[in-house]
Amino acid sequence: MINESSMIDQINRLKTCKQQLISEIAKTIVGQDKVVEQVLIGLFANGHILLEGVPGLAKTLLISTIAKAMNLSFNRIQFTPDLMPADITGTDVLISSSTGENKQFQYIKGPIFANIVLADEINRTPPKTQAALLQAMQENQVTAGNNTWDLQLPFIVMATQNPIEQEGTYPLPEAQLDRFMFYITIDYPSFAEELKIVEQTTTDYTAQIQATLSADDIVDLQKAIRSLPVSDHVLQYAVKLVRATRPNREGASSDINKWVNWGAGPRASQFLILAAKAKAALDGRLTPSEEDVRQVAVIVLQHRILVSFAAEAEGIRSVDIINKLLE
Repeated sequence: MINESSMIDQINRLKTCKQQLISEIAKTIVGQDKVVEQVLIGLFANGHILLEGVPGLAKTLLISTIAKAMNLSFNRIQFTPDLMPADITGTDVLISSSTGENKQFQYIKGPIFANIVLADEINRTPPKTQAALLQAMQENQVTAGNNTWDLQLPFIVMATQNPIEQEGTYPLPEAQLDRFMFYITIDYPSFAEELKIVEQTTTDYTAQIQATLSADDIVDLQKAIRSLPVSDHVLQYAVKLVRATRPNREGASSDINKWVNWGAGPRASQFLILAAKAKAALDGRLTPSEEDVRQVAVIVLQHRILVSFAAEAEGIRSVDIINKLLE
């Protein structure tokens, strides 16, 4: 637990760093201000992020640019149907000396050993390979054989999904979806933004990204954010909001009972508060409000609510249910 004076200094520093980070990211990413802020909230809250958007919306570029701006190690894994768990975590390889004697197994680390790991098109690989990320996402560790290795902090998995092509894909199991703090949807740019994107990317312009933080700085800022105090009414608001998504429970509305098969679990309440803390800290505030919880509610809850057949028949999505609850 860090002391109050140190916490305040870190939060003030974060507010300044936020503007620097946004300026650096804007060198390559045009528009998408809301998405950039949501990704930064998730990163400083130390949460994993799932991004969904059609091809060509700079999902990969956004993540790699953030890694550069924060001076973090970055690895990209292209998920394909033939990818194996060892291709992600690493494997033991038989190594022999130059004379051909003294053969022994040596562990070769996989691409998961990085601060930011981009799991590109994560739903293109079977559940067996998707599960290779689970221990790392939950425990910040990787086990191979009889050995366990700690991952360098911060460790964030940022995965992408293509919502169009669903043939031959493997939707993420609910247990793995629940490990992602945020489910962020990226939409098309505006006309003016797309005009600037085309103009900027059809020349020989190359952005030079300046690092504004280090891995140790980010870990310290994450600790400061977790230390922020939260008032009882904000805690209660977050928990009540999550509990209101659960059908056939005391206080559940008739709409929830009709439209929802399964509601969000306790991890959603934890992530709502952590995300609200991070949002407040990025704005330079020392405690989150109910409005902060409301601002992150959709991206925390939308992948944790399983809608019923009746809802699907009426065209009602989990986002619509969350917005109705927020009203």
